[in-house]
Order: sequence, then C-alpha cells, then structure tokens
Amino acid sequence: METAFTKLVGVEHPIVQTGMGWVAGPRLVSGAANAGALGILASATMTMEQLRAAVHEVKSRTDAPFGVNLRADAGDAAERAQLIIDEGVRVASFALAPSRELIARLKDAGVVVIPSIGARRHAEKVAAWGADAVIVQGGEGGGHTGDVATTVLLPQVVDAVDIPVIAAGGFSDGRGLAAALAYGAAGIAMGTRFLLTSDSTVPDAVKAEYLKASVKDVTLTTAVDGLPHRMLRSELVASLERAGRTKALAKAVRHAAGFKKLSGLTWAEMVRDGLAMKHGKDLSWSQVLLAANTPMLLKASMVEGRTDLGVMASGQVAGVIEDLPSCAELVTRVMAEAHAVLERLHGLTPPQHLPLPPHPLGTLPPPG
Repeated sequence: METAFTKLVGVEHPIVQTGMGWVAGPRLVSGAANAGALGILASATMTMEQLRAAVHEVKSRTDAPFGVNLRADAGDAAERAQLIIDEGVRVASFALAPSRELIARLKDAGVVVIPSIGARRHAEKVAAWGADAVIVQGGEGGGHTGDVATTVLLPQVVDAVDIPVIAAGGFSDGRGLAAALAYGAAGIAMGTRFLLTSDSTVPDAVKAEYLKASVKDVTLTTAVDGLPHRMLRSELVASLERAGRTKALAKAVRHAAGFKKLSGLTWAEMVRDGLAMKHGKDLSWSQVLLAANTPMLLKASMVEGRTDLGVMASGQVAGVIEDLPSCAELVTRVMAEAHAVLERLHGLTPPQHLPLPPHPLGTLPPPG
C-alpha cells in the first residue's frame, strides 16, 4: 500500500513500530522492518556505545529502512544525531520537538526527521522548521500522553500541515489503519501492539499482565513523574498515588539511587534531567527525581519482569489485544484487514447528486 509516508521512508506498508524504551531493541526493530513496517530503535535508555552496537545489530538482521528515536532535550542529542548520520540510519524520530538547527542538520545529511507531537500547534511549529512528517498521538496512547482523543486531534493536524501525518494512539488492527487513512493520515504508529508480539523481548510474565488487562485497567496518572503517563494499574502506581510527599520522596530516592548506579549519572545530572522534563509543570522534589529515573521504573518491568517494582506503560488498546503474533504475522494481518475494509468501502456507491470528494491521499490502492 503506497502512501506519502511509505514513499518518504521507503517501506512497504504504512505502519510504524514506535521507539519504546527497553522494548524497541534490535530484535523487535528488525522484526518490524523485515515485515515491511518502519521499525524504530529506542535510544534514550542506551549509552552511545550501546546505541552504536544496537544500530549495527539491526543492520545485521535487515536491509530494510529503520529509524532511531532520540530525546531532543538530552545533553548529548547532537552527538547521537551525528551517530545516526554516520551510520546511515534512514529516520530520526523524536518524542519532543527537536530544534530548527537539529532538524536542518539531519535533513542536510539525508535523514528523514519525524517528531512526535500531541497538539496542532506543535505540528505547525515542526512543519515550519522543516520536519518531513509527524506522528500525532492522541490521549489513548501509552506513556506520556495528552488529553485529546486521536479522533479529535488527528483531523486537526491533517488540516493544519502539508506533510505526511502518521496517526498514533488506539491502533491495533487493519480497521484502525483504514480509519486513519479516511481521516487523511498517511499511516499509523503502534507501540503496545508491537510490544505484545513474539518478537518483543519483554518477559512473558509482563506480557501476560497486558493480555489480561481490560480497557479499565489502563490508567492515566501523574503520580509517577508529575506528567500525564498512561500505564497499567499496579500496586506500585496505587502506592505512589496514596503516598504523601515525604513517603513519595523516600520512594523516589530509593529508585533514583538504583538508576544512578545503572546510568552512571551524578545526582546533579539526574536532577537536571528531571527538571528538563517538567515542561512548565509544578513538580514536587519526589516527582523531579521520579521524572529523572522513570527509565529505571520501566526497566524493572520491561527487562527484569518485576511488575511489583516497575511501571508498565500502555495504550488503552491493551484492553482489546488478546494474542502474541510475530511482527510478520501482525503486519500481514493488519494489511489484509485494511484492504478488506477499503474494498468494502469502494463498494459503497454514493447517490449521483452526492459525489465523493477527493481523498487526501489521492486514489486509494486496490485491495491485495
């Protein structure tokens, strides 16, 4: 299925596997890429040496295009961007808007720049700065997210910019892809759905927690790091929500000490990173520390399988996912469903006095 997005990055299908920390490693990324989607490697939880090794491993597993997700506010963002350039990575994605200068530097080197945004004004800003496409995530999405539903946010962004828009937040199947195309998007991005595949390295016990969750078991909380964060309900989340500031600070210091040892950061550097994530919010000191060591809380679950000690970022769509296909099986299924939906819609002939308006993507591809 050819769209403006597939032509831009050179993939077969208009599907993106998002860059999830501790989840989107070489195995998942190469699995998505070999299935014809755009796999995105999560770099925020890697050192520079680990990132270079991960890029090399993905290259050893696939010849297909893939991307690397960067933190635009990281102190070494420029060095990581240079690594992407040096290694010939096709796409740089960002969870926060990169600067105009960083966008220009990457584009000049032939890298496709795709920031993720959660508001129309942010899409307009990065488009004006030269971004090649945007991923727009509605409030249904996992991790840090906004409060506007995809079905409301997506058409606003599509109408506001003239670059390809990839829809995220609430997608898991071909019906969702067809719906996103109808809104004018050029593809969909999925995180939780790719987390719940056999190619994902997330421990089986953690995947089981996701699979048994209902839609109501996915909550939006500010208790972890002071920012709206969508995740599975757990005892840790409940305890943070119940804790007073003194108790929460004690918990945060214990978690921060663990992350300090893992990351090699100093206390000053951790506080700096935590403050950088405030985004104008009024955070307590416990939330500042938690913001700095949120990766440690994710690692406890996503790597170590400790659902009692970690957080499990999740989109609401976890409540409707019931199986663990391979990336290849998932992408094949999504595309077959999407083509079936589009074929059915092609059979709906409007009255002669109500002609169909032009589709934003041009003529829809034939099924098959």
